[in-house]
Amino acid sequence: MSSWVIVDDGSAEYKIDQGEIAPHGYFLIEDNEDAVSDLKADALIPLSLANAGDSLTLKDSAGVLVDKVNSSGGAWYGGNSENKASMERIDPGITNDEAENFGSAVSSNGSKSSGGSVILGTPRSANSIYGGSGVGINFNNGLLTGNLGETVDLTVGISDAVDLYAYGFEINYPSEILSFVSAEKGTFLKVGNTETAFYASLKDGKEGTLIAGEARLLNPPKGVDGDGELLHLKFKIISESGEGQIGFGAGSFVSDVQGDIVAKFGASTVAIGNVLSKLSSVKDLKISNGKERFSLKIMWEVSDKLVDFYIVKKLMPDGSFITIGETEELYFIDGDDVQNSGKIIPNVEYKYQIIAVKNGAYSAPIDVLGIDDRGLKGDNDRSDSVDGKDIERLARSYGSNFGDKEYDMQKDSSFDGSIDGDDLIDIGANFGLTY
Repeated sequence: MSSWVIVDDGSAEYKIDQGEIAPHGYFLIEDNEDAVSDLKADALIPLSLANAGDSLTLKDSAGVLVDKVNSSGGAWYGGNSENKASMERIDPGITNDEAENFGSAVSSNGSKSSGGSVILGTPRSANSIYGGSGVGINFNNGLLTGNLGETVDLTVGISDAVDLYAYGFEINYPSEILSFVSAEKGTFLKVGNTETAFYASLKDGKEGTLIAGEARLLNPPKGVDGDGELLHLKFKIISESGEGQIGFGAGSFVSDVQGDIVAKFGASTVAIGNVLSKLSSVKDLKISNGKERFSLKIMWEVSDKLVDFYIVKKLMPDGSFITIGETEELYFIDGDDVQNSGKIIPNVEYKYQIIAVKNGAYSAPIDVLGIDDRGLKGDNDRSDSVDGKDIERLARSYGSNFGDKEYDMQKDSSFDGSIDGDDLIDIGANFGLTY
């Protein structure tokens, strides 16, 4: 990027003296070295941007236009001067200057400003609202709650992986609220009983940042496709009340057998104690069959009409609640199109929680139980008949547990996290029946 130029408002030019961007990498420009206190800038230029808006153009050393944003010079397409949220591009594959492709940051990667506050943005890592292609790296729980002294679990999962070979995570968490307890590798990279190298440790032995990494020990290298769990974390709650965020820092990456690949990193909010009492909970919560079979529709009313959105959590077979969605509507449908959920089994009781969110405040969760009664337990291929095919399908996952690659929630008719004799009993009880 030597001699590339940023043009501000069509006239002021700022030259980048030198620097390179690696494939799928990032280039951090600061106006002074302390702007992002815990990251070293790739380039320093005295560029000052107005909160009200500027136009910016990027040209290469030959003067050829590379990118532009906010050409009109009017208000920025995103960002928020009140909560100091950065403006972010949603899909970097779309290079047109379109307001619809920008928004405000919703989470941080843990980087800090010159004053020591956490930046609501993601310097030198993927944007928090990134919506382009790439594998998904997310926590299983978008909202972590609990009380002083309790231990809470958090799982890092991956979706849409192709030939995944290794990962390295820099996980930042609020050390005034949580204390690190343990980290264990998941099962995803161990497919086929492959040996892996795994390490996890606090950065420099200090609370606040966990460094974790794992790679498959195969030569020649061979990766793994699909969805699964990469890492299991435990934290102890050390505060009576507080709110913060767990996110992936700038040093995080995932790679296939060729090298680093594009990834979409998620985040999790921590809300402890009376933080959850700042907002009224939802009311009149009820659940019924969805319009389509194998789905449940959760509905509720709200005490505060100015709620920003609602978090929907579901009790999983391992006994943990995970976030399965967020919505601005007064309903949510759990079905097969819901990531990390769906696969509703007839006549199994499911438990959900609804949490209202407004201006960063969270209501206490309200629980609801529901059953889809349209079908037969044991009919794991959804053919409306319990027969030999259901036995054959179950056998292929027999002995697997929740989190294993072979585990299929649709076959776990006892919904206890294990595909075992209890699920065979359900097949036997309804064998030969049709719905």
